[in-house]
Amino acid sequence: MATVLILTVANTSDGLCIAGMTAEPDAVTGLRWVRPVRARGAVRMEDLATADNPTIRPFDVVQFNLIRPHPVPPQTEDWIADLDQDRPRILRRLEGERRSRFLRARLDTAPREVLDRQRRSLCLIKPASITGSFRRDPGSAHLDARLAFRLDGRAYRGTFAKGGLAVSDLEWLALGARWLPEGGGWIEFDTGDLEARYGIEELFLVVGLARSHQRRFEPVILGVHTLCP
Repeated sequence: MATVLILTVANTSDGLCIAGMTAEPDAVTGLRWVRPVRARGAVRMEDLATADNPTIRPFDVVQFNLIRPHPVPPQTEDWIADLDQDRPRILRRLEGERRSRFLRARLDTAPREVLDRQRRSLCLIKPASITGSFRRDPGSAHLDARLAFRLDGRAYRGTFAKGGLAVSDLEWLALGARWLPEGGGWIEFDTGDLEARYGIEELFLVVGLARSHQRRFEPVILGVHTLCP
């Protein structure tokens, strides 16, 4: 059994991605990342319902029955988990100042291993600045969310000129759906806009590697975590 602080619940082309950090130390990431996966098939939305019925969300501390490591480079963090017979259980939730301290203390010390070199597939970063957009075409249920950011003096805007890396964090997509006008539209924003509208003063990202339609691995934003005063 492993205890995991969940830092991402996101949709990817390979299915639902749930991932977080265990209490086991790691020299580079601070604490060891784990991504629970199924032995066969993709993780599904119904897998978020725990033994006690609550649905897993970011910053829940969850107990998983991890059976064995299943690294498929660059996704070296994958572990096959029992999500059926011995279902995950939420133990507690990280809130308030404890959450703030955790995010500030657990930033990745070598994020380019993920962003550029693809030696592993999950990192927690605090960008110097961000720009982003939400877009939903009229009549469409699909919401496209993008974020571009600067980190260590370098700009990350994605492989294609689409306004940034794709964001698949479910809670961030829900925020975009509330922000967009009814019927669809396009909103662009930057760090200042987020502070003015929502009071967001600090923003942290979980960046991961997910398969693209060309079966290559591309950086995507799997988690968007904000701090307000």
